[in-house]
Amino acid sequence: MELSYNELRKKEVVNTLDGKKLGRVCDLVFCYPENRILGFVVPGSRAFGFKREEYFIDLKNIVKIGEDVILVNIGFKGQRPAVKTNAPASECRRSFEECE
Repeated sequence: MELSYNELRKKEVVNTLDGKKLGRVCDLVFCYPENRILGFVVPGSRAFGFKREEYFIDLKNIVKIGEDVILVNIGFKGQRPAVKTNAPASECRRSFEECE
């Protein structure tokens, strides 16, 4: 299946474990030297109405990509946020050693 980023970002991401909508794909994470997609980032839910955390969804957690929805199987206790809204830029970057 070939899918462009433009098509991917229009799809709603839903967690199959609890049925919550996580939002739409807002970023794609890939490893540059190997040209390998690692996963994507979704906005997650708002905490107390004003703070939002973004979550990294690994490709192995994708259950199904449909016409208008992406089903993922995520237990957020084991997942770490990809980017926190108030985190410094140095904490948000990945090292190239992860790709090797």
